[in-house]
Amino acid sequence: MVNSRPARISFYVTFVAIAFNVADSLHAAAENDKLLTGKAAMGDWTSDAPGVRRKITVQDLPPPGSNALAINLAHVVKRPANAQPKVPSGFKIELYASGFRDPRFLLTAPNGDLFVVESRANQIKVLRDTNADGKAEVTEVFADRSLNKPFGIAFYPPGGDPQFLYVANTDGVIRFPYRNGDLKARGPAEQLGARLSGGAAHLRSGGHWTRDIVFSPDGKKMYVSIGSRSNVSDSASEADRARIFEFNPDGTDRKVFAWGIRNAVGIAFRLGTNELWMSTNERDELGEDLPPDYISSVRLGGFYGWPWFYIGNHSDPRHKGKHPELAGKVIVPDVLVQAHSASLNLCFYTGDQFPSEYKGDIFAAFHGSWNR
Repeated sequence: MVNSRPARISFYVTFVAIAFNVADSLHAAAENDKLLTGKAAMGDWTSDAPGVRRKITVQDLPPPGSNALAINLAHVVKRPANAQPKVPSGFKIELYASGFRDPRFLLTAPNGDLFVVESRANQIKVLRDTNADGKAEVTEVFADRSLNKPFGIAFYPPGGDPQFLYVANTDGVIRFPYRNGDLKARGPAEQLGARLSGGAAHLRSGGHWTRDIVFSPDGKKMYVSIGSRSNVSDSASEADRARIFEFNPDGTDRKVFAWGIRNAVGIAFRLGTNELWMSTNERDELGEDLPPDYISSVRLGGFYGWPWFYIGNHSDPRHKGKHPELAGKVIVPDVLVQAHSASLNLCFYTGDQFPSEYKGDIFAAFHGSWNR
């Protein structure tokens, strides 16, 4: 539902806008009879459409179940001619570029170039629209060496004159020298000392391999998200997993910024603030509507429950009785979304193309459930 440059690309997921002016948003929804609450808010994709709003609260959570795990994997099919995602009235969506292999991450450079991370191909590409026609006339491989399942990328320092492109590989952080307008990396990758637990050799049996990376607005700190190795294990293999780490920009002085976060696929700072936000995949096998995935601000030192608790002090029955001292410390996330919708990345809208009510809101992407 986005028609700015980064969204006119050939791969699509479901986008959800989260308004910070919640009172006005819910009032408008009630007037339009499009606000779904309670059980209806947890419904499946067939009730989704532009303008539909869902409000899920802690009070709506069903009891944990023991239903068999459903396996509903997606199958790749040829896109029908002229098939496009549905968008709200007044919006338009177009194909910007195509022909990618597993594109997982997008980032717009200060000069307007669009960087695309092809994780499985171990490549980072740059797209450029040279004549403002909404199409990428130039596609170049920015980097294809020293990459190991790259995901998140970030320009450093923040602002209009970056000197580096940082890349979060699955096993560490590297950076390439960069100046505005570069279509190729200016030099080889520099391996930083940021210690990330796991790595490709250890990410078996459902291990979450994606790593996102952002810098604080003042450029003094770097943040990297690390997902869990398992669905809900608390074994030694989860040491230093399910966390957001804080580093110096050179990769030194690692600290745990927040923990108990099963898989924060996306992290971003809210415009004009020092608020770090995350988009998180929660656990499986507790029921079709449990627990919700979530999008939330991240508190320094905050504990978000995984693996022993979920959405506040709700105990996971698979860990019943464990760590009672933590029950009262679990933070309830700000925004709950449909269980198993697999929340991916998020961004704060800072452009001028959309109506003013979108300014500063979150756009979040979901790949959808494979197990309900």
